[in-house]
Amino acid sequence: MKIFAKEQIYEGDRLTAERQGISSTDLMERAGTQIFNWLHMRMQGAQVPVHVFCGIGNNGGDGLVVSRHLITHGYNVITYVVNCSDKRSKDFLINYDRVKTVTKNWPILLGCKEDFPTIGRDDVIVDAVFGIGLNRPADEWVKQLFMHFRASGAFTLSVDMPSGLYSDKVPEDENGVVWATHTLSFASPKMVFFLPDTARFTKQWEILDIGLDQEFLFTTQAEAEFIGKFEVMPIYRPRERFSHKGDYGHALIVGGSHGKIGAVVLSAKATLSIGAGLVTTYIPSCGYVILQTAVPEAMVITDPDETKLSKIDPDFEPTVVGLGIGMGTDKISSDALEEFLKKNKSPLVIDADGLNILSKKKSLLKLLPSQSILTPHPKELSRLIGEWKDDFEKIAKTKAFSKKYDALVVIKGANTLTIYKDRIFVNSSGNPGMATAGSGDVLTGMLTGLRSQGYDAISTAVFGVYLHGRAGDIAASELGYEAILASDINNYIGDAIIDLFKQPEPQPQEEQNKEEEKKEQ
Repeated sequence: MKIFAKEQIYEGDRLTAERQGISSTDLMERAGTQIFNWLHMRMQGAQVPVHVFCGIGNNGGDGLVVSRHLITHGYNVITYVVNCSDKRSKDFLINYDRVKTVTKNWPILLGCKEDFPTIGRDDVIVDAVFGIGLNRPADEWVKQLFMHFRASGAFTLSVDMPSGLYSDKVPEDENGVVWATHTLSFASPKMVFFLPDTARFTKQWEILDIGLDQEFLFTTQAEAEFIGKFEVMPIYRPRERFSHKGDYGHALIVGGSHGKIGAVVLSAKATLSIGAGLVTTYIPSCGYVILQTAVPEAMVITDPDETKLSKIDPDFEPTVVGLGIGMGTDKISSDALEEFLKKNKSPLVIDADGLNILSKKKSLLKLLPSQSILTPHPKELSRLIGEWKDDFEKIAKTKAFSKKYDALVVIKGANTLTIYKDRIFVNSSGNPGMATAGSGDVLTGMLTGLRSQGYDAISTAVFGVYLHGRAGDIAASELGYEAILASDINNYIGDAIIDLFKQPEPQPQEEQNKEEEKKEQ
C-alpha cells in the first residue's frame, strides 16, 4: 500500500477532479459520505450524542458533510465550528450553507474556552478541525479544546488525520494534538501513523476509498510503501520440484564469543528454517560442541581462539555472509572483521557487534559490498548516523547514509522501516512480545537465508522483515506477548510462510449468506 506525501495527495485530488469532471465540492461530498457510512454501519441509529467539530478549511468541510448526513438519518448530532481564523475555504462555506438547510440547529461557533460543550464518556466526537495542510501550532484555546476532548474519555474519530498533527514533522506540544481513538484516512495512510514520535496520536487507523483517479494511484511513486501480506506474496519464489540444496545457496553465519554462542545458534537455525540450502557457522572454539548439538543441520568452522573471533577465514566462498551477532567489539575481533572485509566478495547482512565495530571505525563502511543489509536497533543506528532531534531527521539521515554507502538499513522496532536511498518500506507485522533477547539474531538469520536463495537485497529485506514479524504474531497468538522467546519466533517461520497463502476464515455473517444462497438454489 502506498503512503503518499502531502503534496502528492493534493495533486491526486486535483487530477481526480480534472479527469472525472467533478468539482472539489463533489470530491468533498464523497469523502464526507464515506465517513458517514463508516459511522452509520457501526452506530445503527444509536441515539448517543455525536459532537462534530469542524474547522474552517477543507477538513472542516468534510466534517460538515458528515454532520449533514447524520442529521438527515436521525442521529443526535451537535455541530460545532472551531472559529480559529477569518479565512474560510470555498468548499467549507458551501457545506456550511447545506447543513443549515437540513436543521434548525445551526452549527455552534466556538471561539474560546468558555464555549466548550459538555462531552460525556459515552458520547462520540468527530474531529474534523485540521487536516494535512496544517503548518503551525494550534492557538492556545484550540489546544485547550483538544485537551477537553481527551479528558472526556469519549470515542474520538479523526477525519483523515488527528487535528494538530503535522504530516511532515513532529508537533511542538503533544497537548496541541487530538488523541484519536480511530482515524479514517483518505486513499492512503500517513507516514506519521508509523513513527515512534507520532504514532501514539491515533490508536487505530483505516483507509477509505474516495474514488481518486486510478492512474494517479497506480503510477505515482509514493513517499513510502506499507508492507503487508499482499505486498509480499508476489516476492515469494516457490521451489522447483527437481531442485537440490545447492540451488539455495551456502550461507555463512559469523559471530559468537564466550557466553554469547546462543546468538549464533538462533541465527543459524533461522537461516536454515527460511530455506538456505547449506549453512556453515564460523565461531570461537568454545562454541563447537554447542553448535554441533543445538543445530545438527549446520556445519561448524572454529576460530583458533577459544573465546573470541581472531580471524574470519572460511575455506569456501559463501553465497552470503550474516555476521556480527554476539562477536564482541574488542580490538582482536575488530581487526578480524577489518581483514575479512578487505577480501570479502560475498553479499553481507550485518547486525549487532558487527554494526558497533563499523560505528567505531567508520572507514570500514567503504569496504562494504553494494547493497549490504544493515539491521540496527535505534541505539545502534545513532552510533552509525549520529543523533537526531526527531523521527523525520532520523529518516533523512538514514537516507543520506544509505546513498553514501549504497546500503540497505533496516531500523528495527514497531513498524520496522527498511530504507534504501530514497525508498522507504514500512512493515505491518510484529508485536511487543518480540521485544526479547535474540529476536534480532533470528532476523539476521532469516535475511541471510533469503539472500542465500537468490532474492535481491530489497526483496530480502522487505520479505524477511515481514515474515519475521508474522512469525512473532503467530507465536503471540499461541503464547501471549510476555512468554515469547526468540526461539519461538524461529519455530513459527514455517507457519508464517504457509500463512501467506491461507484464505481468511469466513465470518459468521458470510457463512449465513452462503447458506441462504444454497437454499435459494
